[in-house]
Amino acid sequence: MTVDYNSTDAAFMKKEVKGSEYEMTYAGALSFLRRKYSRDLDGVDIAVSGIPFDGAVTNRPGCRFGPRAVRGASTELASLKAFPFGFDIFDTLAVVDYGDCALDPHDPQSIPGTITDHARGILASDTMMLTFGGDHFVSLPLIRAHAEKHGPVALLQFDAHCDTWDDGGSTLNHGSMFLHAANEGLIRAEKSAQVGLRTYNDHDHGFEILTSPWVHRNGIDATLNAIHDRIGDTPCYISFDIDCLDPAFAPGTGTPIPGGLMSWQALELIRGLTPLNMIGFDLVEVSPAYDHADITAMAAANVAHDWLAVMAMKAGAKPAPIGKI
Repeated sequence: MTVDYNSTDAAFMKKEVKGSEYEMTYAGALSFLRRKYSRDLDGVDIAVSGIPFDGAVTNRPGCRFGPRAVRGASTELASLKAFPFGFDIFDTLAVVDYGDCALDPHDPQSIPGTITDHARGILASDTMMLTFGGDHFVSLPLIRAHAEKHGPVALLQFDAHCDTWDDGGSTLNHGSMFLHAANEGLIRAEKSAQVGLRTYNDHDHGFEILTSPWVHRNGIDATLNAIHDRIGDTPCYISFDIDCLDPAFAPGTGTPIPGGLMSWQALELIRGLTPLNMIGFDLVEVSPAYDHADITAMAAANVAHDWLAVMAMKAGAKPAPIGKI
Protein backbone atom coordinates (compact mmCIF):
# COMPACT_ATOMS: atom_id res chain seq x y z
CA MET A 1 0.00 0.00 0.00
CA THR A 2 1.16 3.50 -0.85
CA VAL A 3 1.06 5.85 2.17
CA ASP A 4 0.57 9.45 1.12
CA TYR A 5 -0.94 11.61 3.83
CA ASN A 6 -1.95 14.16 1.21
CA SER A 7 -4.05 11.56 -0.60
CA THR A 8 -7.83 11.83 -0.45
CA ASP A 9 -10.91 11.03 -2.50
CA ALA A 10 -9.39 7.96 -4.14
CA ALA A 11 -12.87 7.08 -5.38
CA PHE A 12 -12.47 9.88 -7.94
CA MET A 13 -8.74 10.66 -7.98
CA LYS A 14 -7.30 7.13 -8.20
CA LYS A 15 -5.69 6.47 -11.58
CA GLU A 16 -5.34 2.66 -11.53
CA VAL A 17 -7.89 -0.02 -10.70
CA LYS A 18 -5.34 -2.14 -8.84
CA GLY A 19 -3.41 -1.31 -5.69
CA SER A 20 -4.41 0.59 -2.55
CA GLU A 21 -3.57 3.96 -1.04
CA TYR A 22 -3.90 5.26 2.47
CA GLU A 23 -6.90 7.50 3.10
CA MET A 24 -8.46 8.76 6.34
CA THR A 25 -11.24 6.38 7.34
CA TYR A 26 -13.50 9.24 8.41
CA ALA A 27 -13.18 11.50 5.38
CA GLY A 28 -13.22 11.52 1.61
CA ALA A 29 -15.62 10.39 -1.08
CA LEU A 30 -17.20 7.03 -0.33
CA SER A 31 -16.82 4.03 -2.59
CA PHE A 32 -16.61 0.40 -1.56
CA LEU A 33 -13.15 -0.16 -0.07
CA ARG A 34 -12.05 3.15 -1.68
CA ARG A 35 -12.14 1.60 -5.14
CA LYS A 36 -12.17 3.85 -8.16
CA TYR A 37 -15.60 4.78 -9.52
CA SER A 38 -15.63 3.65 -13.13
CA ARG A 39 -17.89 2.18 -15.78
CA ASP A 40 -14.94 1.28 -17.96
CA LEU A 41 -14.69 -2.47 -17.37
CA ASP A 42 -11.71 -3.16 -19.62
CA GLY A 43 -9.38 -5.38 -17.59
CA VAL A 44 -11.67 -5.33 -14.53
CA ASP A 45 -12.18 -8.57 -12.59
CA ILE A 46 -15.07 -7.54 -10.32
CA ALA A 47 -17.49 -4.61 -10.45
CA VAL A 48 -19.22 -3.50 -7.26
CA SER A 49 -22.67 -1.98 -7.73
CA GLY A 50 -25.71 -1.08 -5.66
CA ILE A 51 -29.40 -1.79 -6.25
CA PRO A 52 -31.21 0.79 -4.04
CA PHE A 53 -34.65 -0.83 -4.10
CA ASP A 54 -36.86 -1.85 -1.18
CA GLY A 55 -40.31 -1.90 -2.77
CA ALA A 56 -40.80 -5.63 -2.20
CA VAL A 57 -40.38 -5.72 1.59
CA THR A 58 -43.00 -7.27 3.85
CA ASN A 59 -41.93 -5.71 7.15
CA ARG A 60 -39.64 -2.73 7.84
CA PRO A 61 -38.46 -0.68 4.82
CA GLY A 62 -35.23 1.27 4.44
CA CYS A 63 -32.76 -1.08 2.76
CA ARG A 64 -32.75 1.17 -0.31
CA PHE A 65 -30.10 2.98 1.75
CA GLY A 66 -28.09 -0.22 2.19
CA PRO A 67 -25.54 0.30 -0.60
CA ARG A 68 -24.61 3.72 0.78
CA ALA A 69 -24.26 2.34 4.32
CA VAL A 70 -22.07 -0.61 3.29
CA ARG A 71 -19.79 1.66 1.27
CA GLY A 72 -19.42 3.95 4.27
CA ALA A 73 -18.65 1.12 6.67
CA SER A 74 -16.05 -0.33 4.31
CA THR A 75 -13.59 2.55 4.76
CA GLU A 76 -12.25 0.96 7.95
CA LEU A 77 -11.17 -2.09 5.92
CA ALA A 78 -9.48 -0.23 3.08
CA SER A 79 -6.22 0.82 4.73
CA LEU A 80 -4.74 -2.50 5.88
CA LYS A 81 -3.95 -5.88 4.37
CA ALA A 82 -6.88 -8.25 4.59
CA PHE A 83 -7.25 -10.15 7.86
CA PRO A 84 -6.55 -13.01 8.35
CA PHE A 85 -5.22 -13.48 4.82
CA GLY A 86 -2.20 -11.19 5.06
CA PHE A 87 -2.32 -9.74 1.54
CA ASP A 88 -3.67 -6.70 -0.25
CA ILE A 89 -6.67 -7.95 -2.23
CA PHE A 90 -6.10 -5.30 -4.87
CA ASP A 91 -2.57 -6.33 -5.69
CA THR A 92 -4.26 -9.33 -7.33
CA LEU A 93 -7.77 -8.27 -8.31
CA ALA A 94 -8.81 -5.30 -10.42
CA VAL A 95 -12.00 -4.07 -8.73
CA VAL A 96 -14.03 -0.93 -9.47
CA ASP A 97 -17.09 0.60 -7.90
CA TYR A 98 -19.57 0.79 -10.77
CA GLY A 99 -22.01 2.94 -8.81
CA ASP A 100 -25.72 2.23 -8.43
CA CYS A 101 -28.33 0.90 -10.81
CA ALA A 102 -30.64 3.77 -11.82
CA LEU A 103 -34.26 2.82 -11.09
CA ASP A 104 -37.58 4.56 -11.72
CA PRO A 105 -39.38 4.53 -8.33
CA HIS A 106 -42.61 5.64 -10.01
CA ASP A 107 -42.74 2.58 -12.28
CA PRO A 108 -42.16 -0.42 -10.01
CA GLN A 109 -43.04 -2.99 -12.67
CA SER A 110 -40.11 -1.75 -14.76
CA ILE A 111 -37.60 -2.39 -11.99
CA PRO A 112 -36.94 -6.14 -12.47
CA GLY A 113 -36.09 -5.62 -16.13
CA THR A 114 -33.93 -2.60 -15.33
CA ILE A 115 -31.91 -4.62 -12.81
CA THR A 116 -31.45 -7.51 -15.25
CA ASP A 117 -30.28 -5.09 -17.96
CA HIS A 118 -27.86 -3.49 -15.48
CA ALA A 119 -26.37 -6.91 -14.73
CA ARG A 120 -26.27 -7.96 -18.39
CA GLY A 121 -24.20 -4.90 -19.23
CA ILE A 122 -21.59 -5.79 -16.62
CA LEU A 123 -21.51 -9.51 -17.31
CA ALA A 124 -21.14 -8.93 -21.06
CA SER A 125 -17.61 -7.68 -20.37
CA ASP A 126 -16.74 -10.92 -18.53
CA THR A 127 -16.59 -8.94 -15.29
CA MET A 128 -17.92 -10.59 -12.16
CA MET A 129 -20.47 -8.81 -9.98
CA LEU A 130 -20.50 -7.97 -6.27
CA THR A 131 -23.89 -6.37 -5.68
CA PHE A 132 -25.41 -4.61 -2.66
CA GLY A 133 -29.16 -4.40 -2.17
CA GLY A 134 -31.73 -3.30 -1.57
CA ASP A 135 -34.23 -5.90 -0.47
CA HIS A 136 -33.76 -9.55 -1.30
CA PHE A 137 -36.07 -9.47 -4.30
CA VAL A 138 -33.21 -7.91 -6.31
CA SER A 139 -31.51 -11.32 -6.38
CA LEU A 140 -34.09 -12.66 -8.84
CA PRO A 141 -33.38 -10.25 -11.72
CA LEU A 142 -29.66 -10.53 -10.97
CA ILE A 143 -29.81 -14.33 -11.21
CA ARG A 144 -31.74 -14.06 -14.47
CA ALA A 145 -28.76 -12.26 -16.00
CA HIS A 146 -26.25 -14.71 -14.52
CA ALA A 147 -28.22 -17.73 -15.75
CA GLU A 148 -28.31 -16.25 -19.25
CA LYS A 149 -24.51 -16.24 -19.18
CA HIS A 150 -23.75 -19.43 -17.24
CA GLY A 151 -26.84 -21.59 -17.60
CA PRO A 152 -28.79 -22.78 -14.55
CA VAL A 153 -26.71 -22.11 -11.43
CA ALA A 154 -26.39 -23.49 -7.94
CA LEU A 155 -27.62 -21.07 -5.29
CA LEU A 156 -25.83 -20.73 -1.98
CA GLN A 157 -28.17 -18.66 0.18
CA PHE A 158 -27.35 -17.31 3.64
CA ASP A 159 -30.61 -16.23 5.20
CA ALA A 160 -33.03 -16.38 8.11
CA HIS A 161 -35.84 -17.08 5.65
CA CYS A 162 -36.28 -19.66 2.90
CA ASP A 163 -37.69 -17.11 0.41
CA THR A 164 -39.46 -19.97 -1.38
CA TRP A 165 -43.00 -19.36 -0.13
CA ASP A 166 -45.72 -19.66 -2.76
CA ASP A 167 -47.06 -16.15 -3.32
CA GLY A 168 -49.58 -17.00 -6.02
CA GLY A 169 -47.55 -15.35 -8.75
CA SER A 170 -46.68 -11.98 -7.22
CA THR A 171 -44.11 -10.09 -9.28
CA LEU A 172 -42.51 -8.07 -6.45
CA ASN A 173 -41.99 -10.10 -3.29
CA HIS A 174 -38.81 -10.60 -1.28
CA GLY A 175 -40.14 -13.83 0.23
CA SER A 176 -40.76 -15.90 -2.88
CA MET A 177 -38.16 -15.01 -5.49
CA PHE A 178 -36.12 -18.20 -5.15
CA LEU A 179 -39.20 -20.33 -5.81
CA HIS A 180 -39.71 -18.23 -8.94
CA ALA A 181 -36.04 -18.72 -9.84
CA ALA A 182 -36.37 -22.49 -9.51
CA ASN A 183 -39.62 -22.55 -11.49
CA GLU A 184 -38.02 -20.45 -14.24
CA GLY A 185 -35.15 -22.94 -14.49
CA LEU A 186 -32.58 -20.34 -13.40
CA ILE A 187 -31.24 -22.34 -10.46
CA ARG A 188 -30.68 -26.02 -9.81
CA ALA A 189 -32.37 -26.75 -6.49
CA GLU A 190 -30.71 -30.17 -6.28
CA LYS A 191 -27.33 -28.39 -6.24
CA SER A 192 -28.36 -25.53 -3.96
CA ALA A 193 -28.06 -24.93 -0.21
CA GLN A 194 -29.74 -22.56 2.23
CA VAL A 195 -27.75 -21.74 5.37
CA GLY A 196 -28.96 -20.18 8.62
CA LEU A 197 -32.71 -20.65 8.14
CA ARG A 198 -34.98 -20.28 11.17
CA THR A 199 -38.44 -19.79 9.71
CA TYR A 200 -40.82 -22.52 8.54
CA ASN A 201 -42.10 -23.53 5.13
CA ASP A 202 -44.15 -26.65 4.41
CA HIS A 203 -41.86 -27.53 1.48
CA ASP A 204 -38.10 -27.47 0.91
CA HIS A 205 -38.62 -27.35 -2.89
CA GLY A 206 -35.56 -29.56 -3.34
CA PHE A 207 -33.07 -27.26 -1.59
CA GLU A 208 -30.60 -28.51 1.02
CA ILE A 209 -31.50 -26.65 4.23
CA LEU A 210 -28.84 -26.15 6.91
CA THR A 211 -30.78 -24.40 9.65
CA SER A 212 -29.19 -22.03 12.10
CA PRO A 213 -29.59 -24.51 15.01
CA TRP A 214 -27.93 -27.19 12.88
CA VAL A 215 -24.97 -24.90 12.17
CA HIS A 216 -24.66 -24.05 15.87
CA ARG A 217 -24.72 -27.72 16.89
CA ASN A 218 -22.48 -29.11 14.15
CA GLY A 219 -19.96 -26.33 13.59
CA ILE A 220 -18.16 -24.62 10.74
CA ASP A 221 -16.33 -27.61 9.24
CA ALA A 222 -19.47 -29.76 9.02
CA THR A 223 -21.38 -26.87 7.44
CA LEU A 224 -18.67 -26.28 4.84
CA ASN A 225 -18.50 -30.00 4.07
CA ALA A 226 -22.25 -30.08 3.50
CA ILE A 227 -22.06 -27.01 1.23
CA HIS A 228 -19.19 -28.41 -0.83
CA ASP A 229 -20.78 -31.85 -1.12
CA ARG A 230 -24.03 -30.33 -2.30
CA ILE A 231 -22.72 -27.78 -4.81
CA GLY A 232 -19.56 -29.45 -6.10
CA ASP A 233 -18.19 -27.66 -9.17
CA THR A 234 -21.56 -26.33 -10.39
CA PRO A 235 -21.40 -22.61 -11.22
CA CYS A 236 -22.53 -21.05 -7.95
CA TYR A 237 -24.28 -17.76 -7.24
CA ILE A 238 -24.08 -16.60 -3.61
CA SER A 239 -26.80 -14.52 -2.02
CA PHE A 240 -26.18 -13.25 1.52
CA ASP A 241 -29.14 -11.76 3.37
CA ILE A 242 -27.74 -9.91 6.38
CA ASP A 243 -30.62 -11.23 8.50
CA CYS A 244 -28.81 -14.55 8.38
CA LEU A 245 -26.95 -13.02 11.32
CA ASP A 246 -28.55 -12.88 14.73
CA PRO A 247 -30.11 -9.48 15.51
CA ALA A 248 -27.43 -9.01 18.18
CA PHE A 249 -24.94 -8.72 15.32
CA ALA A 250 -27.21 -7.24 12.64
CA PRO A 251 -30.12 -5.26 14.09
CA GLY A 252 -30.29 -3.01 11.03
CA THR A 253 -32.48 -5.14 8.82
CA GLY A 254 -36.13 -5.37 7.89
CA THR A 255 -37.11 -8.83 9.17
CA PRO A 256 -34.79 -9.76 12.07
CA ILE A 257 -35.19 -13.25 13.56
CA PRO A 258 -33.47 -14.32 16.83
CA GLY A 259 -31.22 -17.38 16.89
CA GLY A 260 -29.08 -16.56 13.89
CA LEU A 261 -25.43 -16.91 13.05
CA MET A 262 -22.81 -14.88 14.84
CA SER A 263 -20.55 -12.61 12.79
CA TRP A 264 -17.52 -14.82 13.26
CA GLN A 265 -19.43 -17.86 12.01
CA ALA A 266 -20.52 -16.08 8.84
CA LEU A 267 -16.99 -14.87 8.14
CA GLU A 268 -15.52 -18.33 8.70
CA LEU A 269 -18.06 -19.81 6.30
CA ILE A 270 -17.27 -17.22 3.62
CA ARG A 271 -13.54 -17.85 4.05
CA GLY A 272 -14.14 -21.56 3.51
CA LEU A 273 -15.79 -21.23 0.10
CA THR A 274 -12.59 -21.19 -1.96
CA PRO A 275 -13.22 -24.59 -3.65
CA LEU A 276 -16.55 -23.45 -5.13
CA ASN A 277 -16.96 -22.28 -8.72
CA MET A 278 -18.37 -18.87 -7.72
CA ILE A 279 -19.80 -16.67 -10.46
CA GLY A 280 -21.46 -13.82 -8.52
CA PHE A 281 -22.31 -12.53 -5.05
CA ASP A 282 -25.00 -10.26 -3.65
CA LEU A 283 -25.48 -8.93 -0.14
CA VAL A 284 -28.90 -7.57 0.74
CA GLU A 285 -31.34 -6.24 3.36
CA VAL A 286 -29.07 -3.81 5.25
CA SER A 287 -31.47 -1.18 6.57
CA PRO A 288 -29.47 1.62 8.24
CA ALA A 289 -32.47 3.25 9.98
CA TYR A 290 -32.63 0.28 12.37
CA ASP A 291 -28.87 -0.10 12.80
CA HIS A 292 -26.92 0.79 15.94
CA ALA A 293 -23.40 2.23 15.69
CA ASP A 294 -23.19 0.87 12.12
CA ILE A 295 -22.67 -2.70 13.36
CA THR A 296 -24.91 -4.18 10.65
CA ALA A 297 -23.25 -2.20 7.88
CA MET A 298 -19.81 -3.15 9.25
CA ALA A 299 -20.76 -6.83 9.33
CA ALA A 300 -21.98 -6.57 5.73
CA ALA A 301 -18.82 -4.78 4.60
CA ASN A 302 -16.67 -7.44 6.26
CA VAL A 303 -18.59 -10.29 4.60
CA ALA A 304 -18.16 -8.69 1.17
CA HIS A 305 -14.51 -7.86 1.87
CA ASP A 306 -13.72 -11.44 2.86
CA TRP A 307 -15.45 -12.77 -0.25
CA LEU A 308 -13.19 -10.55 -2.35
CA ALA A 309 -10.20 -11.96 -0.44
CA VAL A 310 -11.38 -15.49 -1.26
CA MET A 311 -11.65 -14.53 -4.93
CA ALA A 312 -8.14 -13.05 -4.75
CA MET A 313 -6.84 -16.37 -3.42
CA LYS A 314 -8.53 -18.18 -6.29
CA ALA A 315 -6.73 -15.75 -8.62
CA GLY A 316 -3.34 -16.52 -7.07
CA ALA A 317 -2.92 -14.35 -3.96
CA LYS A 318 -0.81 -16.12 -1.35
CA PRO A 319 -1.94 -15.96 2.29
CA ALA A 320 0.64 -14.80 4.83
CA PRO A 321 -1.18 -14.99 8.17
CA ILE A 322 0.34 -13.79 11.41
CA GLY A 323 -0.40 -15.57 14.67
CA LYS A 324 -2.53 -18.65 15.33
CA ILE A 325 -5.39 -18.57 12.83
